[in-house]
Amino acid sequence: MTNRKVGIYCMSSKQHLPSNVTWYKAPKFNSEKSLIHPGGRFVVRKKQITENAILILNDLWIEDQGVYFCKIDDVFGPGTDVRVTRPVDETKVLYRSQMKDALIILQGMLLALIIAAFGFRKKTLSEKEESIYEEPEDDHIYEGLAIETCEDGDLYEEISAYAQPEGAEAPWE
Repeated sequence: MTNRKVGIYCMSSKQHLPSNVTWYKAPKFNSEKSLIHPGGRFVVRKKQITENAILILNDLWIEDQGVYFCKIDDVFGPGTDVRVTRPVDETKVLYRSQMKDALIILQGMLLALIIAAFGFRKKTLSEKEESIYEEPEDDHIYEGLAIETCEDGDLYEEISAYAQPEGAEAPWE
């Protein structure tokens, strides 16, 4: 947790021999390591005859997260992964969770409403299409028009758009 203290120990198989430890930090396990200079929030301590065997991180920050390596006699240790989290306020977490649940329910209801609206629209459009394309009861297309034929025997007939036989009235008048 942030604002806490963490101690990391560096152990060697040759603990009976005097040695000096240097500390390194990397953002990830296989990434480039950078040397840690003791001082400020980073404190090193001696353990038995090994200098700097303990690294103490005071007042942890989120930025302190990473993998810490100790190096004894040009040999790196396996590394210690340090993860830093902020303290959790349960009331805020529950409030956010309930708000997310409410938004998910609202989105579901809106989606159902949109689907229903499209279904209703499609139904009314199909009913309109059926009523538009109904067959007429009486065929009045040529009623009231006179067809003039050619007297010289041509294959084509000319239909005069406004020609009416004498005394005939169109049904729409």
